[in-house]
Amino acid sequence: MKKRLILTLIVASLISICCKPETRNDNYMWFDCEANYEVLSNPDSVKSCIERVKDLGFDNVVVDVKSIMGEVLYDSKFAPYMSPFNGVERSRDYDMMQLFLDYGHQAGVNVYASLNIFCGGHNFMDRGIIYGDHADWQSICYENGKLVPISSIKTNYNGMVNPSNPEVQSYELDILTEFARKYPECDGLIFDRLRYDGMTADFSDLSRSQFEEWAGKKVENFPEDILSWYDENGNLRETWVPGPLFKEWCEWRASVIKDFVRKAHSELKYINPDFRIGDYTGAWYPTYYQVGVNWASEAYDPSVDFDWATPTYKNTGYAELLDLYMTGLYYSYITKEDIDKATQTKGQSSEAGLQLELKYCYSVEGGAEIAKQITKGVVPVVGSIYVEQYLGEMDKFKEAVKQSLKSTGGVMVFDYSHLGKHNLWGDLEEAMNTINN
Repeated sequence: MKKRLILTLIVASLISICCKPETRNDNYMWFDCEANYEVLSNPDSVKSCIERVKDLGFDNVVVDVKSIMGEVLYDSKFAPYMSPFNGVERSRDYDMMQLFLDYGHQAGVNVYASLNIFCGGHNFMDRGIIYGDHADWQSICYENGKLVPISSIKTNYNGMVNPSNPEVQSYELDILTEFARKYPECDGLIFDRLRYDGMTADFSDLSRSQFEEWAGKKVENFPEDILSWYDENGNLRETWVPGPLFKEWCEWRASVIKDFVRKAHSELKYINPDFRIGDYTGAWYPTYYQVGVNWASEAYDPSVDFDWATPTYKNTGYAELLDLYMTGLYYSYITKEDIDKATQTKGQSSEAGLQLELKYCYSVEGGAEIAKQITKGVVPVVGSIYVEQYLGEMDKFKEAVKQSLKSTGGVMVFDYSHLGKHNLWGDLEEAMNTINN
């Protein structure tokens, strides 16, 4: 493993130096693994879906092939096959991904795969790898003052695994590299859920020992020195508050995620130098540290803007390792002017050398602006719009799509299933017509 990593690191470094990602203006339709399971269970439907999105103006599709349960939609030596699901059976010989590649490329549509990385279960269904052979990989969460396995938290459907576990990382890398070899004609791969479940995960004994080794110190009062649920009188608080080692813990978790991205980048580029590597996260950077992710450029120093960041937190940024970044602009406010009207105050304009204008962060326009500002132009940014957020307000949906097209390198629409479920094809067509207007 070490020899392989050394070789792939060298090759990937040379590729990164010679081949900087180009700027594109692309539109992506996302096909969620679970929501589209039934409709994508026969070849004619796959072909029909490709034709429909092509007619709407989408030149790319993203096909989710690894679910939050850790099950996959292709024949794998490592991950379990996802069938049956919701009463629908699929033969292991049914290769949905290959159908997308064949029909998509015939139609002139680029085909990307999405894999949920650090996921292992669906807690509403009690299904997934953490409910089987890999129960010991699941995250241990510090919830309401108690350490509990994530599978026991039935208010959270995401059964996440522990990203810092070496066995988990090796397993996920095996899945990624197997996919890249199995589908060499695939245009790229988008990471999803490349993160911790939240600030309360993972507090296992393994994470404690790894953090102590990284920090070079013992945690005398674990986990209260990191997150504190109890006040000075020993009473349980309504929510956690940061402990004395909180900032260092946040940096360590972000370094875990970056380390995995570096390994995955190296191995995937070694297999296929033309393989585009992307990531899909929420755009809400001010709080995204809570899931252990720093999708910014290394050149951006968050400690200037945020009190949760150490001066060295910037070293955990991994935008330079991506060819494509999709940012979830899941906001009801569309423009910065909408924020001004809602707050009845006007913010300062963001300029190079000034602090981020956080007031505007939670709008489509402002979120896109900040995403581009902190990624420093090292990776194309594509805004992502969540269809069901605008139900009953489809004029806002159209404006959100238009704003994403204006403010970023395109738009990603999540998700295909929502369009049919709510009969929104006409609304999307109108929204996409803004491209040329």
